[in-house]
Amino acid sequence: MRDNTCGARGSWVAVLVTGGLLAGCSAQAADGGTPRRAGASAHTTSPHAPVPPPGGSTAAPVFTPDASLVPRTAEDGQRLVESVVPAPGDWGRGFVAQDPAVSRPGTWAVLDDGCRWGREQAPRGVLAGLSRYSVLPADGSRGAVKVTAAATVHASALGADEQLSTALEEVLRCPEQRPRADALITGLNSLGTPFGAREQEHADDSVLEAGLYVEKGGAAQPYRWMVARLGTVVVAVSVTGGKGHTEQELQQRGADALGRMLARVQQRLKGK
Repeated sequence: MRDNTCGARGSWVAVLVTGGLLAGCSAQAADGGTPRRAGASAHTTSPHAPVPPPGGSTAAPVFTPDASLVPRTAEDGQRLVESVVPAPGDWGRGFVAQDPAVSRPGTWAVLDDGCRWGREQAPRGVLAGLSRYSVLPADGSRGAVKVTAAATVHASALGADEQLSTALEEVLRCPEQRPRADALITGLNSLGTPFGAREQEHADDSVLEAGLYVEKGGAAQPYRWMVARLGTVVVAVSVTGGKGHTEQELQQRGADALGRMLARVQQRLKGK
């Protein structure tokens, strides 16, 4: 599979959660691209196929959870995502909930054949998912910053891994996407990290997308979508900001949020 990236596949999560983020990709993304769903991908285990057992991948994971704490039911999965996904106040001072503030229960984001995003009922193999939408309102001199945080719990590591693979394929299929009727994402670039890469320290796998977001015919805004997997759990954030907000600032907000989510997953699934 070929990546639509600014270079070869490689590790970026370790750099991301410590404050840096693909300077080369940032420069390339300035030419075009924008928002993307921060939830699950459109494909997973077939609804008619048996659900594989947890730990579908054979490579050694970066984190081994307590087997008794890994979600096995929808109720367990929902408790996990609600504890992992940051609320508006977790993003920093001044952030408030968008309208809507959360995703519809039991749904996930799907990119259709026309490269338009919508939400559909989550298929078998997905135990739970949650997206929360927050915004730092414009203050006159600076534009608004819109963020999304999401977590998806799969019944197997194989299903979670397929979510990230699909994300890479979707960028190749739809480098221009419509998250809503009045918004456009163009020139998306993506970078993925193969499971078990020796540089990977914080997640089993990860995908980064960068581009520009154009809303209601306004000016293009920098956009980042970052997703990482730990076992059967996929966490993701998206960040886009208006005038007066630097790419470095937006990258740091996304990096901090993703790092906190990964840490929360480990805290809730590690044994004593």
